[in-house]
Amino acid sequence: MPPTHRIALIAREQSLAGHLEIRLQSKGYQVMTLSNLSNVMGLIYSDPPDIIIIDLSTQDPGIRTVLTELKEDSYFSAIPAIGLLNESMATSFDWKRIPLDDFISLPISYPELFSRISLSLQRFQRVFDNNPLTRLPGNTSVQQAIEKVLGTPMAVCYVDINNFKPYNDVYGFSHGDEVLRMLARIMFNAIKESGGGFTGHIGGDDFVFIVPIDRAESVCTTIINNFSAIVADLFGDQEKSSGYYMSKNRKGRKEKFPLLSISIAIVPTNTPKIRHYGKVAEVAAELKKIAKKSIDSCYVIDKLKG
Repeated sequence: MPPTHRIALIAREQSLAGHLEIRLQSKGYQVMTLSNLSNVMGLIYSDPPDIIIIDLSTQDPGIRTVLTELKEDSYFSAIPAIGLLNESMATSFDWKRIPLDDFISLPISYPELFSRISLSLQRFQRVFDNNPLTRLPGNTSVQQAIEKVLGTPMAVCYVDINNFKPYNDVYGFSHGDEVLRMLARIMFNAIKESGGGFTGHIGGDDFVFIVPIDRAESVCTTIINNFSAIVADLFGDQEKSSGYYMSKNRKGRKEKFPLLSISIAIVPTNTPKIRHYGKVAEVAAELKKIAKKSIDSCYVIDKLKG
């Protein structure tokens, strides 16, 4: 079952609040109705909701103050807030001063309200799950995507950049960020051109993509070839000619590091041993250890059936 989302309903008008609460509960939402403005902040702090519905139709300055305080709080500012407005208010509403994320006019169309709640929750998940650097889906989306393909003829492919930390140390984080964006574009384009799939960014230099198993190796080859064609431009002439760059190792000593390459672990999801998300990550970690033994970009596929 999908998780039950919690809604904080802030409204002074009891009839409206009571009707709303019943309709929201009928859709499976947990509803916390707050009519006493003096304890709204305390209750929300003690039990943060997933979404806020706030009645602004009465133009009560106390309710507007509550909304402003919530949106000015760094922890709660991200929670979607849907305002209930009289139809005449929408055309002259001060959107800059009253920080709503969405609104619905009174009288309430409940199908529209339920759609706006669903869209607000999905938008919240997309915005805060996506990696801010590459704009690719993040950890939560990655896990959900993997769980969807378990038991099907798909391949989960984990990608990371070899010797990325020492590259960051020498060339700086701005150059490192550009490498991450570059790899994200290469992956996304290769997967799209192959017929489609899922591309995600776990964090740092760790990426994931999911494609049908019969396309996995060809997509990996395309990604490796395109990354290799561009990687030389990330280094100076001396590094390119020597095939390595100097940086400090984990012990703080100067060491030669090969030019950047990538390792890809391919985990088919239709084998009996792959039954949950954790096992996919465990197998991928072992495969990446093998792939990293090569100084060149390469992929390793798990071919064990048991």
